[in-house]
Amino acid sequence: MYLRTNFFSLEKIQMVDLKAQYRRIKADVDQAIQEVIDTTTFINGPAVHDFQKDLEKYLGVKHVIPCANGTDALQIAMMALGFKPGDEIITASFTYVATAEVIALLGLKPVLVDVDPLTFNIDPDALERAITDKTVAIVPVHLFGQCADMDRIMEIANKHNIHVIEDTAQAIGAEYTSKDGSIKKAGTIGTIGATSFFPSKNLGCYGDGGALFTNDDVLAERVRMIANHGQKVRYYHDEIGVNSRLDSIQAAILRVKLRELDNYAAARRQLADAYDAAFAPTGKVIVPVRAINSTHVFHQYTLQANGIDRDKMKEFLESKGVPAMIYYPVPLHMQKAYLDPRYKAGDFPVTEKLCATVISLPMHTEMQDDQRALIIASVLEFLHSN
Repeated sequence: MYLRTNFFSLEKIQMVDLKAQYRRIKADVDQAIQEVIDTTTFINGPAVHDFQKDLEKYLGVKHVIPCANGTDALQIAMMALGFKPGDEIITASFTYVATAEVIALLGLKPVLVDVDPLTFNIDPDALERAITDKTVAIVPVHLFGQCADMDRIMEIANKHNIHVIEDTAQAIGAEYTSKDGSIKKAGTIGTIGATSFFPSKNLGCYGDGGALFTNDDVLAERVRMIANHGQKVRYYHDEIGVNSRLDSIQAAILRVKLRELDNYAAARRQLADAYDAAFAPTGKVIVPVRAINSTHVFHQYTLQANGIDRDKMKEFLESKGVPAMIYYPVPLHMQKAYLDPRYKAGDFPVTEKLCATVISLPMHTEMQDDQRALIIASVLEFLHSN
């Protein structure tokens, strides 16, 4: 039995409700911002240093280097590792464009592979088959909130002597348990990790921001230099760099929100549990699979349509006041900017199926009970009538 959706007095449902989240931490955020304004240390001020240290402690990593955004973080990582034009970097075709974008911008060669049908993360078998003598790195994207199979990925990388750049923009705070029993945070397992603090991320600021993580002292020093115009000492530029920094106001906000990050993840998992319990029994959608070796922080809650029309479902939900998003409708290998004679439709069947069937529901920390009820009832109404 399902409920007919007839709710009238709800606040508008958001995919991510940043306004409600801000209201709950308003006093701390406002105070943190005011302290930066009072000191006028807007660039590289104490707030940046304090956030860096707090994030290093949280992640259990030696070095966090803040930067301007997540795309810059990936680019700086590749610059710091000394890749040369023509070098090949392997990543998944089912991901946001930024992952491949920086590879192409640096004159490197993006090599795309398929993903695991259960976790949506890069398929280790596919990536190993794609390795050539020009391969210098793998970029696993910890998609939607859980880690890729890092044991296999690190085994392959070590076997072939190539780097691993973890894109953890969607999975900061997720924990990966290796076969040896050790537990590490997403982004701290490979050569270097990169993340985004875009406002809608699980740890998001109120503008743009990003960071890199590594335990390698030499690499960290090079990353800092490249992010600061290629200089260690002011006005002495050792190599070509970029201008990429996290401003103090954003760092102050992130420091407040970092203290809430595990609570945010718990709230997201609780909402995901409610969704799972409601939708799994229908058989008409496939609920997210949670990997046995990774916690899931649910940056997105993404269903797969199973014999129903995904686009009609999205249209129906929106008619009920329930937003839904499709991440991602077109795989990278079929994007106009990344068309390559090496790839054609049908080459990556899992990715292409996901692009045609996935749909993401609202997932955030401030979900009200009546909003959750409306979302669940609306989804069930559609599924039972189709």
